[in-house]
Amino acid sequence: MLGKLKNILGIEGVKAKLLLPVVVLKQSKVIKGKIQLESLSEQKVNGISLKLIEKYARGRKENRLIDEYTLGEHYISGPIIIKKDEQQLVDFEFEFSLLKSEMDEMGDSNLVSRGLVKLAKYLKKVDSSFRVEAAVEVAGTKLNPTVVQGVEFK
Repeated sequence: MLGKLKNILGIEGVKAKLLLPVVVLKQSKVIKGKIQLESLSEQKVNGISLKLIEKYARGRKENRLIDEYTLGEHYISGPIIIKKDEQQLVDFEFEFSLLKSEMDEMGDSNLVSRGLVKLAKYLKKVDSSFRVEAAVEVAGTKLNPTVVQGVEFK
């Protein structure tokens, strides 16, 4: 009875960890990494959903606006069987495309406009951060593990 309840709630279930490079090149347009899965009991993973998300913020104080954009998605279908007290590594690779605002495109055109665009972004406090989210679908579990890791682009 207690074991069944633990399984439904995901207690002592699958633990996930993203293994990603610290810096990803914008030109590559591909994110490669691994997901490390482990469990205290034998578990079956039906699939893993991956997303690259950009958090785009601009403005100051009460005028601050924040939007999130999905830049790439990938689904790893299962079943993946995780044995008791063993680690399993699952490789993944998926494409993404970065979004460019009109201001970014103006900055790419020449050196003078690039400086002006940087100044305008600084004054408007424009900031982007990126993260990869992985949601692991475990059979028989209501609360599936989700793991998030930040990514930096160069």
